Amino acid sequence: MKQEKLNNANNSGFKIPENYFDTFEDRLFTQARLKGLTETSGFKIPENYLDTLEDKILSQISKKEDVKVISLFNKKNLLYVSSIAAAVTLMFTLSIKKTQPMLDGVDNETVESYLLNEDIDLYEIASKLTFEDLAEENFKEVKIDEITFENYILTDVDLEGIMTK
Repeated sequence: MKQEKLNNANNSGFKIPENYFDTFEDRLFTQARLKGLTETSGFKIPENYLDTLEDKILSQISKKEDVKVISLFNKKNLLYVSSIAAAVTLMFTLSIKKTQPMLDGVDNETVESYLLNEDIDLYEIASKLTFEDLAEENFKEVKIDEITFENYILTDVDLEGIMTK
């Protein structure tokens, strides 16, 4: 059905009003006459008006005095700011006290009880020591008599645990 409408070219689809071409010639001549009349704008200004306009406007504008502009980033201000920053930095670095933990206040019994009561493996202790710490010069020579050594082994050392290992 659509193909039938496409093949039928009897109706173009454009319509013009009745008597359009009868009055066409009159309308064309009217537009030509109006075109000749509109070449001038209808506004008139006095002669030399535009030559003196700029001078009149400038005379009415009050002249402002030049204001001195001070730059924020000149050498003097930059010197002040950098010296203040350096002083603040120096103050903080000098006022911070670097304290090292001191073992002077801890008695030997506290350290010994910590090592015995805590579950610290020998490998953990060995990982904290360096080769320099284990040098012979760092050990004190302690003289222990045999009776004290035997009492220590009999009372403090678990001999059964050592023998089973």
